[in-house]
Amino acid sequence: MSLGGLLMNTYPPQPVTFVRGEGTLLWDEDGRRYLDFFSGVAVTSLGHSHPAVADAVAEQARTLLHVSNHFATTVAPEVAATLDRLIMGPGGSHGKVFFCNSGAEANECAIKLARKRGGPGRHVVVSAYGSFHGRTLATLHATGQPAKHEAFQPLPEGFVHAAWCDVAAFDAAVDESVAAVLLEPVLGEGGVHPATAEFFAAVRRICDDRGALLMIDEIQTGLGRTGRWFGFQHFGIEPDVVTMAKALGNGVPIGACWAADEVAAAFAVGDHATTFGGQPFATSAARAVLAAMEEADIPARAVAAGARLADGLASIPGVRSVRGLGLLLAAELEAPLEAKEVASRALQGGLVVNPVTDSALRLAPPLLVSDDEIDEGLVILRRALETGALSP
Repeated sequence: MSLGGLLMNTYPPQPVTFVRGEGTLLWDEDGRRYLDFFSGVAVTSLGHSHPAVADAVAEQARTLLHVSNHFATTVAPEVAATLDRLIMGPGGSHGKVFFCNSGAEANECAIKLARKRGGPGRHVVVSAYGSFHGRTLATLHATGQPAKHEAFQPLPEGFVHAAWCDVAAFDAAVDESVAAVLLEPVLGEGGVHPATAEFFAAVRRICDDRGALLMIDEIQTGLGRTGRWFGFQHFGIEPDVVTMAKALGNGVPIGACWAADEVAAAFAVGDHATTFGGQPFATSAARAVLAAMEEADIPARAVAAGARLADGLASIPGVRSVRGLGLLLAAELEAPLEAKEVASRALQGGLVVNPVTDSALRLAPPLLVSDDEIDEGLVILRRALETGALSP
C-alpha cells in the first residue's frame, strides 16, 4: 500500500505532490516549478516559508512549545492586543480574544458565546445560503449549503438560513429566538460573492433592534486579503464578534475569536476551553505574521495587486466577468467552459488556481505577489483557456 493509501478518502485524487515552497512559488517532487495563486485556501498570505515566520517558529520551538492554559505565557496577550487594535481601529470598542486551532473552532467559540449570552430560548444562529463556516457538526449546520448537510443528519438544531444579501429575508428570519447573525463579508467557498454596505448596515440595524449579536466570519477574508484588515471594514459597521484563522499563522494552525468586552463577559471560567489554543508556538507564528503584515502595509498591497490581477483576468478571452475584493477574486468563465477542466490545464501549465464553482475559478495569491508573477500567471491562465499546448 502507498503512503497515500493510508489516508482517509476525504479528498479527491491529488494530481501533484508538493515538496517545497518559497514566496509565491511551489515545487513538486519532480522539481517542477508552479505559481501558487491559491495560497492553500488563502492561508499562506505572506507566501511560503516566509523568513520572519520561519525564524519565529524555529526560535520558539527551541524555547517553549506548550504548557496548557492552566498557566500564563507571554506571546498570546501580545497577539490579542494587536488583533484588538486592527479589528476596531482608532476610537472603536475594545474586545477580548479566545485562541484556538482552526476557523471551525473559532466559529464554534462564537456560536457557544452567542448561546451563553442569549440564554434559554434564545439560541438560534442565522446565516446565509451559500455561506461556509466549518466542518464540525455545528459549523456545518451554520454553513448555508444544504447538500453538505444530508450525510450527517441529524445536525444540531438552532440554525436558520436566509438568502444572501436579501435584507427582507434576514428581517423575517431574526425573531426572539435568534441569538446571533453570522455572516461572511465575501462568500468564499460559496463562489466569491462580496456583500454590500447596504446589506451589512441593514443587518446591523436588525440585530441592534432585536438584541441579537452580529458575528462576522473573517476566516478567509481577514488580515488584509480584501484590501482592508478585515472585510467588514469595507462596510462601515462595528461587529460584536469576529472570527479568523487561515492567514493568522501563515500555515501554522491557529484560529481566534474576538468579541467586544460586553459580549465576551458572557463566558465564565470553565465555559469554553481548548488544549492547544494560544500555545507559544502558534502565537509566535501569529506575532511574526502580524508584524510582517503591518510592516509591508498588506491591505494596500492587496488593493494594488488585486486591481492588476482583476484587470488582467477581465482581458482574457473566455472570462465573462471578475468579482471579489482585493486579492480574493473569482473569474466567471464563458459557457461551456468548465472551471475544473480549466484549473487542471492551468496546473499543467504551472499555475495553481481553484475551481470554486462549476463555472468560476478562485484566485487568492499571496499578498506579497509581485507584478511579474501576476503577469506570468495571467499568461498561463490565458493558455489554459485556449486549445492546444499548455507548455510555457
